[in-house]
Amino acid sequence: MAFHEVRFPDDISRGARGGPERRTQIVELASGDEERNASWANSRRRYDVAYGIRRADDLAAVVAFFEARNGRLYGFRFKDWADYKSCLPSTTPSATDQVIGTGDGATKAFQLVKAYSSGGRTWTRTITKPVAGSVAVAIDGVEQASGWSVDTTTGLVTFNAAPASGVSITAGFEFDVPVRFDTDTLDVTLDLERLGSITSIPLLEIRR
Repeated sequence: MAFHEVRFPDDISRGARGGPERRTQIVELASGDEERNASWANSRRRYDVAYGIRRADDLAAVVAFFEARNGRLYGFRFKDWADYKSCLPSTTPSATDQVIGTGDGATKAFQLVKAYSSGGRTWTRTITKPVAGSVAVAIDGVEQASGWSVDTTTGLVTFNAAPASGVSITAGFEFDVPVRFDTDTLDVTLDLERLGSITSIPLLEIRR
């Protein structure tokens, strides 16, 4: 899919609203019991960035960004300030934050992921848009200063030599969410002071 490796303005995304969405089918039986079925294996994030517009210049920046992406045509990067690290929000990413694989002596490439765990259950999210310069990698808990590279457009970590069999591969990083505009129209309102606002600017995560 068409994608621009450019990030939506951080000062506007900081005020956005949104988060993960799941799709669950619920059927209520005649007895009053329910049957529930998950239509999606993975969540999808939605945001509304209109809440981050505070000045006329912010509005102009969003309109320019929208036009440059051709509305819904091109995807782009978005910083979700509520969830953009491999660690807790209050801490700094480290090379041992997330397990991304186990060495087998042959595999060189490992996908960045983030695990969400609660009550004995874990959902693993694929990370495809790590932030350049933020990724750290460790083998069996020892950070690797060299001998590997990361593709910031796919989230794939590749080692020069395959890690030995049985060793744990971990990583820490910051990341963006691949999204697109979920509208082809921006409804701009200008007041008497020419400050201006947009009622809603929806963004939708792209599954890549």
